[in-house]
Amino acid sequence: MKHLKIGIATDHGAFLHKEALKAHLTFQGYDVVDFGCFDESSVDYPDTIYPCALAVASQEVDAGIIFCGTGIGASIVANKVKGIRCALIHNQWLAQVTKEHNNSNMIAMGGRVVDIPLALECADIWLKTSFSFDERHQKRIDKVSALED
Repeated sequence: MKHLKIGIATDHGAFLHKEALKAHLTFQGYDVVDFGCFDESSVDYPDTIYPCALAVASQEVDAGIIFCGTGIGASIVANKVKGIRCALIHNQWLAQVTKEHNNSNMIAMGGRVVDIPLALECADIWLKTSFSFDERHQKRIDKVSALED
């Protein structure tokens, strides 16, 4: 089985979440590429999130998990990159359904919205869930992709 390479990024609003996720994913055998930030000093989320989204879009990494204080800014930035389908999630059901229905290649969470144990659980669910390959969902994904052209 291929070892997935996961890009992670945050701003200062969820630095501790990113660090916990990095340790958690590494322990599980994932290859983790950390796009920052690297301490709790204030940083603008586009500076860390955008490079991570570019890496997902170019397939330098297989998937991305990103954070900021709310997750909103992070998801907006990621979705500016062609080919990215980043879902803002805050519970286990959303983690599952965004992969099954939207085949999301990134998820965003808010460090001020979800606690660390929930963030780790959501990441696990999302990474272990597969796209449904349901024709109706694929048709919708294709329509979204066509909007980028």
